[in-house]
This record gives sequence, C-alpha cells and structure tokens, in this order.
Amino acid sequence: MPVLAAVLAPLVLLAGGLSAGVLVGTQLGGWPLLAALPPARYVHAHAFFAGRYDPFMPLCFAGTLLGDLALAALVPQGARWAFAAGAPLVLAAMAVSVTRNVPVNRWIRTLDPDALPPDFAARDPRPRWGRWNRVRCVLAVAALAANCLGTGLLF
Repeated sequence: MPVLAAVLAPLVLLAGGLSAGVLVGTQLGGWPLLAALPPARYVHAHAFFAGRYDPFMPLCFAGTLLGDLALAALVPQGARWAFAAGAPLVLAAMAVSVTRNVPVNRWIRTLDPDALPPDFAARDPRPRWGRWNRVRCVLAVAALAANCLGTGLLF
C-alpha cells in the first residue's frame, strides 16, 4: 500500500466518522428536540445548532470526498471499489445538505424568535428539514461503512 494511502485512509475515516456521527447525533437527539419545541423556541434553538455545525460539516464532507477519490486511485484493486463507492454517497449527502438543509438553516437565521412571520405555521420547515436530514444521515453512514470496508480490505 502506498504511504499516501496509509495516511489518507485514517483521515477519511476520521472525517467521515465525524460527519456521520454528527448526523446520527442530530437524528437521535437534536431533531426530536427541535421537532417538539414551540415555534419561537425552535427558531432560537435551531440558530444555536446550525451556527455550530454549518462551518464544521462542509469541511468533514469535503475531506471525506477528496480522500475517497484519492484512495480510489491509489489503493490496490481489491479495496478500490469500496472507496469508489464511498465517494458518490458522500457527494449525495453534500448535495442534500447544500440544496435542502442549508437553505432552511439560512432562512431560520434571518428570523426573530420574538417576531415570527404570521404565516410561520404554514411555512414551518421542520417536517421537510427532518426528512432531508434523515436522508443525508443515511448517506453519510453508508459512505462511512464503505470507507471502513475499504480500509479493512487494505489489511
């Protein structure tokens, strides 16, 4: 195994594990909390969470994707397919984040919890956001599983 692959594989597992872990944690704790809150408290809590995860998650996703692509080119044929499978999974998770979750996060940050729009109940993004968050969680965990398999095949 090339030295670069020996360095990249653990970094890909770290970045992919962090992103999948954040999303699983959101599914297990953050989402049920946000879904149960009254609208004003939801807007306040969502701004708290999103402001911490938004800068972190793109870096983890991008590092995983770039590492997967590099490993798919560097490792022996027996493990190559696993890293090649991880790349489109993490890319799909990134696409869901950028097109479905991030726009909601940005909109929520513009709201004043004490002066919600009168039509907030009709525009409440929680059901949509929750569904898309589950999708990207499944994709990130599947990418992590592919990368774990690929790393295991290197041994």
